[in-house]
Amino acid sequence: MKFIGIIPARYASTRFPGKPLAKIGDRTMIERVYRRASLALDHVAVATDDVRIFDTVTGFGGQAVMTSTEHRSGTDRCYEAFTKLGYDADVIINIQGDEPFIDPSQIEALKSCFDRPDTHIATLVRRFDPAAGFDALFNPNTPKVVLDNEGCALYFSRSIIPYVRNKGWQDWTEATTFYTHVGLYAYRRDVLAEIVKLPQSQLELAESLEQLRWLQAGYRIRTAVTDCPTIGIDTPADLERAIASLNEE
Repeated sequence: MKFIGIIPARYASTRFPGKPLAKIGDRTMIERVYRRASLALDHVAVATDDVRIFDTVTGFGGQAVMTSTEHRSGTDRCYEAFTKLGYDADVIINIQGDEPFIDPSQIEALKSCFDRPDTHIATLVRRFDPAAGFDALFNPNTPKVVLDNEGCALYFSRSIIPYVRNKGWQDWTEATTFYTHVGLYAYRRDVLAEIVKLPQSQLELAESLEQLRWLQAGYRIRTAVTDCPTIGIDTPADLERAIASLNEE
């Protein structure tokens, strides 16, 4: 089975403009993501709508492709890039451009999901650490997910799921295993071509979670569990945390 990794990268981020070009140590964020992804994939490309990002990627020897400025999501950008690249991949992996410490084992875990022929889409989940406390679990910026017996997603939510009945909320994290979502996706080629044509669904609009559109349309999202810590960069404060983490390493 052939895989390709595509990294969507926009310049015009509301909370952090120019984020892909921010320096972490001696390299830009986008270069760090690209090089780490390349440890697990033979073919990696950046999909961008900005010539500055394009030039940066090609400048360090990476592959980049220009895409439309009108895309609503990274999934849409991935699909346009894939069609332009012309690489004969069976599975496209959508790698977040703001995860400079992505671990190659996480990509390998996604790839292994496609050993099952019934996998349409794959993503990562992480067991929630009870030591982080209820407030961290309650954070709506950390989507939660519940799984079926085969490890496929039943539902994603910004609310806490499942609800633990007959226990005070202080005891919830000890009463059951909660899973949080890690936003790394992989799609079979034909499935990606189908889901970019879907209209936004009622559940997606309610929760502002794109993956609910796919579930509501009947696609099967298989998950792999990762215990690797990651630092997503959404704000300049997150960047400072990333730099501190790099210095510790």
